[in-house]
Amino acid sequence: MGAQLRVYKRRIRSVTATKKITKAMEMIAASRIVKAQRKVAASTPYATELTRAVTAVATGSNTKHPLTTEADNPARAAVLLITSDRGLAGGYSSNAIKAADRLTERLRGEGKEVDTYIVGRKGVAYYGFRERKVADSWTGFTDSPEYADAKKVAAPLIEAVQLDTAEGGVDELHIVFTEFVSMMTQNPVDNRMLPLSLQEAAQETGAKGEILPLFDFEPSAEDVLDALLPRYVESRIYNALLQAAASEHAARRRAMKSATDNAGELINTLSRLANAARQAEITQEISEIVGGSSALADATAGSDK
Repeated sequence: MGAQLRVYKRRIRSVTATKKITKAMEMIAASRIVKAQRKVAASTPYATELTRAVTAVATGSNTKHPLTTEADNPARAAVLLITSDRGLAGGYSSNAIKAADRLTERLRGEGKEVDTYIVGRKGVAYYGFRERKVADSWTGFTDSPEYADAKKVAAPLIEAVQLDTAEGGVDELHIVFTEFVSMMTQNPVDNRMLPLSLQEAAQETGAKGEILPLFDFEPSAEDVLDALLPRYVESRIYNALLQAAASEHAARRRAMKSATDNAGELINTLSRLANAARQAEITQEISEIVGGSSALADATAGSDK
């Protein structure tokens, strides 16, 4: 019984130490969510207005441009997948990877070749383990992305969009990331960034009751779109990185809270088992003392006779 009690006590100490770690990680993630939410709120209006400006330029001219014009027979697409650099965030990265796999299968079903670009060590490790080809990857900034990181990610994608497919370019650009809805809800989504769907943008603008202004383009609409293309891609990627970061912190907070609660329940269970083992040990010791006392009394009585 004593050995069993020592095992329970050792496990309780181990689980208690783990509980302290998960509780600390939960508090750290909770503090980072607020900062990430503020960044998302600050970047969203810029991305929205930039999309609105691109829509206005495209609808006000007949210029064919990679930003707004779909290819007659699209042959290749680029998919940007955003995952995390660290684990302990529940199904955050795996859900985004599954969404990217579904998108890739759909694009290949449409007869398109797919070039995959990945942000985050989890996605890079997943594709590397399965020996899948990756066009480019970036790591080290998913916790707190900056605009410079978005520019670094956007550069090869913009270059691929501007090239012909015969030279290794792409006709479409898709992005897969985890959208931050609330502290409890984060949804993996896939959006097509390029070419921009003017019909969807116009419907969204109409739903908000907005009217696109009339513009005069200097020197030309094509030059304006050329200038807006990198800004548009960078802003959309930056906003996606920020939403993914907020989602990652929220998922990690939820996962660590669950781990902390489970550790508390396990400690309670082990404590009950330890108490039962200690009680059994005490009972056994009392029984041995009583038995020994009775045997001694019997021996003493026999010698007196």
